[in-house]
Amino acid sequence: MANERLRNAVADKGIKISDLAGHLGVDPKTVERWITKERVPHRAHREGAARYLGADEIYLWPSVEDDPHTKRASQAELVTMYPNRSAVPAKLWSTLLGRSRESIDLLAFAGLFLADTRADLADVLAEKGRSGTRVRILLGDPDSPAVRARGDEEGIGDGLAARVRLALNYLRPALAQPGVDVRLHGVVLYNSIYRFDRDALVNTHVYGAPAAQNPVLHLRQVSGGRVYTHYMASFDRVWESARPVAEVS
Repeated sequence: MANERLRNAVADKGIKISDLAGHLGVDPKTVERWITKERVPHRAHREGAARYLGADEIYLWPSVEDDPHTKRASQAELVTMYPNRSAVPAKLWSTLLGRSRESIDLLAFAGLFLADTRADLADVLAEKGRSGTRVRILLGDPDSPAVRARGDEEGIGDGLAARVRLALNYLRPALAQPGVDVRLHGVVLYNSIYRFDRDALVNTHVYGAPAAQNPVLHLRQVSGGRVYTHYMASFDRVWESARPVAEVS
């Protein structure tokens, strides 16, 4: 059987097999065999192809999901688990933020605690953007049904929408800076994601409980692991569906 997922991923990116082969440093015939003969490439080539195509490695090659290395690498990505967000050391947030050089991705409904923890948050993010770090911030659209529903679940009603607007006000100095992109989403979140380069703090959401009371997973990307990339793929899906702040009244 042919690997139609890989074939479609190449087509969706608008490239040729030779382009993918050149990017990975292999012969085009090798990539052709991955597709037509469903050959499974080595892990380094799988990871490189998945990144280049913007696809999940396991989606492209489902058979490697049970690979022992993949399981060990995925387990190794969990640095620790905190019973609630309040248990995450304040210094950890500051350290991860300060040392980020490539990417800072924040996904939440309001995420106001970050501004409460770092009064200079907007200035730090603006400086990161100017220095070349890609900063992407996703907050809930205060007028969306998802924010209203979450506010009702937490027992604060319109209070959550008010917190989103307050967070946006805190972030306003960074909004026009190069490298900083802020969007509003209207999706139901099952967790908040705070990504700093290869580290991510994932704040789980529990029905009826504020995010601060829920467990937090500290993940660190490991080559061959799937947990970190799984959450970041979720971030990217929300990002694609979100709207720039300027488009929301």
